[in-house]
Amino acid sequence: MSAEKTAKPSDCMRELKIEKLVLNISVGESGDRLTRARKVLEELSGQNPIDSKARYTVRTFGIRRNDKIATHVTIRGPKAEELLERGLKVKEYELRAVNFSATGNFGFGIQEHIDLGIKYDPSIGIFGMDFYIVMGRPGFRVSRRKHCRNRVGASHRITKQETQEWYKKKFDGLIANK
Repeated sequence: MSAEKTAKPSDCMRELKIEKLVLNISVGESGDRLTRARKVLEELSGQNPIDSKARYTVRTFGIRRNDKIATHVTIRGPKAEELLERGLKVKEYELRAVNFSATGNFGFGIQEHIDLGIKYDPSIGIFGMDFYIVMGRPGFRVSRRKHCRNRVGASHRITKQETQEWYKKKFDGLIANK
């Protein structure tokens, strides 16, 4: 009887889910390399990528403010889970503890996009990319809706430890403490 009381009933409102996956390729310059990076993201996601601009001028890197220097795409739903699985397979399901943020999100990078299963094209080249995963729970909409907007309570927020446990359970992954 005491074992039944200590076992927590599974609460569907506490379940973690992937809200979105953001794929980013930072080229560092506009022009032909940026267009080729856009093609890679379009082929990978099936969506139209968005270009990101430089926030300020850095003369040593040769970039000026408002130059298009990167491209990214946001993916949601089952396609995001499938792409995350492919990205983690490249990393051999091993992430570092510093890859997880305090708000429960996590990200990692890969060196070559051809590791994801895309065929190498000499006209495009090889690009590295960043994966960033935003986690959510049912009920997080209250902080974004128009009518009756409110904060997510402290007990309902996602912590770093919860995301790490979810990652270990879902993907059977390792977390290194380096």
